[in-house]
Amino acid sequence: MLLNPVALQSLVAQLEAFPAVAEKARIDYAYRPAEEVSGGIRLGDDCAAIPDPVGGGHLLFAAEGMLPSFVEDDPWFAGYSAVMVNLSDVAAMGGRPVAITDIIWSSDDGVQEQIWEGMKAASVAYGVPIVGGHTTPIPQGFSSALGAAVLGRAGEKLITSFDAKPGDRLMLLIDMKGEYRKGKPFWNASTSTKPERLQTELSLLAKVADQGWSCAGKDISNGGMAGTLAMLANTSKVAVELDLDEVPIPEDTSWGEWLTSFPSYGYFLAVESADVASTQNLFSDTGITAAECGVFEEGSGVSLHTGGFSSKMEFSPEALDPV
Repeated sequence: MLLNPVALQSLVAQLEAFPAVAEKARIDYAYRPAEEVSGGIRLGDDCAAIPDPVGGGHLLFAAEGMLPSFVEDDPWFAGYSAVMVNLSDVAAMGGRPVAITDIIWSSDDGVQEQIWEGMKAASVAYGVPIVGGHTTPIPQGFSSALGAAVLGRAGEKLITSFDAKPGDRLMLLIDMKGEYRKGKPFWNASTSTKPERLQTELSLLAKVADQGWSCAGKDISNGGMAGTLAMLANTSKVAVELDLDEVPIPEDTSWGEWLTSFPSYGYFLAVESADVASTQNLFSDTGITAAECGVFEEGSGVSLHTGGFSSKMEFSPEALDPV
């Protein structure tokens, strides 16, 4: 789906104005308050990677919160997603999940039951136990809320947000066999997929890390591809160009919609040219698309490329420094 220069500029302007994209571009504001108490652990990654003094390698620890509006609108899927997105954070680091804990606030037993049904479905599908957490009854009239945390393990080699370097090739790993859920910007390729396949696909990033084919990347999260690349460029202190001509896109979906969508299985990797083929071969027998679709460069920020034209996303100082 080639874009002419005018259409490309319009798309870039649309992405610049999308709040979740700007939020990712200034990701350092989210973790800056914790820097002085982080115990030397680097902040800004999908999981905290903590050297394991007992077993070697790394312990991985992360948490996610679901928007109250999401919990209210789709409590079953909010519960499912609370598990799924945490597991994705572990996989994005080249790790393997160990267990999940949850935190629920609710005044409605029916909503709470749906949340739990969704969490249990994801726990079974991905083969990762829910081992406890905290549930708080709240007065009627208050919105239900949901959070979850995950513990994982990784070896000595990690996939981090900090180590993309100029010259690395950009690779997109994504499950295209899905559909949008309830008209929301979530590309769901999980709930209709067999558990065996979900578990196999989740383990593949650990194999990439163990082989040393990539040491940098991120899972595609809120803000979609555009926001995730903005975050990765920020934390790695590089520029990245995304070649739209090489990015798969569902039929009847606009670029503005697709580049801000949150896929159930979607990751970007920084891969040296010599390791692109090996990485693609690992995914060749799965349902996952592994597309080489850009390059990391000196500089900063994200540019989109199509049909021989490029345009860079530029955020106002107010967007990047709202405080």
